[in-house]
Amino acid sequence: MDTLVGVLALVMLLSLLGVFIVSKALKRPTAERRASELLRAVLTPEQYGQLIQEGHIDIASPSNPGRVYRVPQSPGRVQVRENGKLKLWLCVQPFRWLPDADLVVIHKLMIEADEEVYLQKANRHVPFF
Repeated sequence: MDTLVGVLALVMLLSLLGVFIVSKALKRPTAERRASELLRAVLTPEQYGQLIQEGHIDIASPSNPGRVYRVPQSPGRVQVRENGKLKLWLCVQPFRWLPDADLVVIHKLMIEADEEVYLQKANRHVPFF
């Protein structure tokens, strides 16, 4: 009898988990569409064109004239380039899933609003040459 109750509880738990996963999956296309709209509104026409053509955007450092942050279109490390040369990779990840377009917006706004805090939050990876 205890085994039957345990099996039924497990079946119910798995069913609820399945409903949760399916409901999350159904919300993703809407989130991705909204994120794409926000991205288009936040980026300059030049940045949007660069993102579509090259798969990344370059964001000029507000504090260092020779520094550029190269933010990829898909999840990945942000390149820190100084005077055209790769100096550092930065890794900043959200705690939960976000559409790729939202990640680009987050990097852009954080860098432009408070570059120092962005650099404090990011994990740094030095390239080997």
